[in-house]
Amino acid sequence: MNVLVARMDNLGDVLLAGPCVRAVAAGAERVVLLTGPRGRAAGELLPGVDEVISWCAPWIDPEPPPVTQEDTDALVRRLRGFSFDAALILTSFHQSPLPLALLLRMAGVPWIGAVCEDYPGSLLDLRHRVAGDPPEPVRMLSLAEEAGFSLPPGDDGGLAIREPLPPVDGLVGDEGYVVFHPAASVPARQPSAERSAAIVRALSDAGYHVVVTGSPSESTLTKEVAGDALDLGGRTGLSELAAVLAGADVVVAPNTGPAHLAAAVGTPVVSLFSPVVPASRWAPYGVPSEVLGDQHAACRDSRARVCPVPGHPCLDRLAPEAVVDAVARLSRVSSRHPARR
Repeated sequence: MNVLVARMDNLGDVLLAGPCVRAVAAGAERVVLLTGPRGRAAGELLPGVDEVISWCAPWIDPEPPPVTQEDTDALVRRLRGFSFDAALILTSFHQSPLPLALLLRMAGVPWIGAVCEDYPGSLLDLRHRVAGDPPEPVRMLSLAEEAGFSLPPGDDGGLAIREPLPPVDGLVGDEGYVVFHPAASVPARQPSAERSAAIVRALSDAGYHVVVTGSPSESTLTKEVAGDALDLGGRTGLSELAAVLAGADVVVAPNTGPAHLAAAVGTPVVSLFSPVVPASRWAPYGVPSEVLGDQHAACRDSRARVCPVPGHPCLDRLAPEAVVDAVARLSRVSSRHPARR
């Protein structure tokens, strides 16, 4: 079978689709992953993917392009050229798979499955429903299983990325370290720069060698947060960031793609989690982790992009000492780098 798997949003969402993709790859001759532009780099790291194509979905991207016939016709022509036998559309619970299903039907895809609450008419062959509130990787994997795919023997269903990773000793040295990643895709999900800087100072005062990471667009923030810590803001691509996270004893991060990337390389995570979305779905998956932050704050389940509560209390009232204690606990349970201890 020649199968399309689609996950159209952010880097972390694509990483969480990894178990589903591997299950499909175990039963298909070829897997093509369709992502949005924000998730493409993560898709290129997923085991089981033969090719990645990207398109900006106007009903998903937070900065959507205008809908034009020229753009949608170009996508349909491109998809038709692959002669897919089947497609699985992966979405978050608040997203509809039906706009993409319509485009896939126009591209001649004969069989389409998705998790869907809305009436799909003839757009879906498999309308899968998921009971309860499972972690996002489990939710997506259940669609593949319902479609007849399964993980290969020995695959535990955790997150994973392709190896080998590039060497980064020249960036981080040979001393054990803790990574602090201050940024998230939206402001509501990250601590303020002042609180992040206080956490970095507390970790440094506790004797940890702290490495601060961030994308080029986040380098101003990382510089403000790092203080005397090592600032790698803007100095790594995604594969280099994965290698930095893989070498860490513990990663401290908000609900953001790099937290899931840390889980994909097997590093314990202290998750500074704003409850605007449920931690049960979006907390780091498959590694030792601790979720910090007030999960009962007034912003709970609001999906807010900017904190609606003055003072951002869910994260900015978090004591830096609580983060230090969580790092210490996870460092004790992790045996990833015994030579560095």
